[in-house]
Amino acid sequence: MLSMHQVAKVYRTELVETHALRSLDLHVAEGEFVAVTGPSGSGKTTFLNIAGLLEEFTGGDYLLDGVNVKGLDDNARSHLRNEKIGFIFQGFNLIPDLNLFDNCDVPLRYRGMPASERKLRIEDALGMVGLGSRMKHYPAELSGGQQQRAAIARALAGSPRLLLADEPTGNLDSQMARSVMELLEDINQQGTTIVMVTHDPELAARAQRNVHIVDGMATDLSAAPSVVRPLHADATAA
Repeated sequence: MLSMHQVAKVYRTELVETHALRSLDLHVAEGEFVAVTGPSGSGKTTFLNIAGLLEEFTGGDYLLDGVNVKGLDDNARSHLRNEKIGFIFQGFNLIPDLNLFDNCDVPLRYRGMPASERKLRIEDALGMVGLGSRMKHYPAELSGGQQQRAAIARALAGSPRLLLADEPTGNLDSQMARSVMELLEDINQQGTTIVMVTHDPELAARAQRNVHIVDGMATDLSAAPSVVRPLHADATAA
C-alpha cells in the first residue's frame, strides 16, 4: 500500500539547509495498522505529510498503492490523494458553521460525486461511528470524542484505501482515547490500512506494528530490522 525507498526531504532557505528525512525506507502492507512514535522534531510530521501527498520529497521513490508519485503535478497528486487517502487530525478540523452531514459532504463534493451517492456514503459513515442520529448537529454541540468520531466519519465517507491519523487521540481524555482507538481497530479489521502518529505508548502498543523515530533513526520495533532503515532528522525538523 505504501512503499518508500531512500526518501529524503531537505528544506532550504538562503542561509540554512535542513535535512528533515534522509534515506528513509518504509513499507506498509495493505491492511496493516502501523503506529509511528518518537519525540517532537524527529521527522514524524514530515513523513506523514509526504505520505499524504501534502508535501513533495527531495529524493528517493514513493509508491502509493502501486503508483509512483515522484514527479506528479499538483492536479495528479490531488486526484490521487482524494481517491486513495483519508486524513484524521488531532484538532478534528471540522468546519464550525456546518453540521456533521455537511462537514462530511465537503470533500465528496470536490470529487464530483452525485448527491444521491454522497448522501448514502455520509449516512453509512456517520452510522459506523455511532453518530447517525446526530448528523444535523454542529461541532460545538458535541463532546471532544464525538467530534473526533465525526472527523473519522468524514474520512471514511471517501472510502480511502489508506487512513493517515496524526495524533487522533491527542485532545481526548483517556476513556475517549480508548474509544476512538477501538473504532480505528474496527475500521482496520474491515480492511483499511492505517498509519497513525502518536505519542501515547499504550495506544502505539495496540497497533500491529510500531515504528519508532528517535535520535535520527527509525526502528521497526515489531518486525524484521530490514523493513525500516536509518532516518536522520535535523532537530528543527517537524
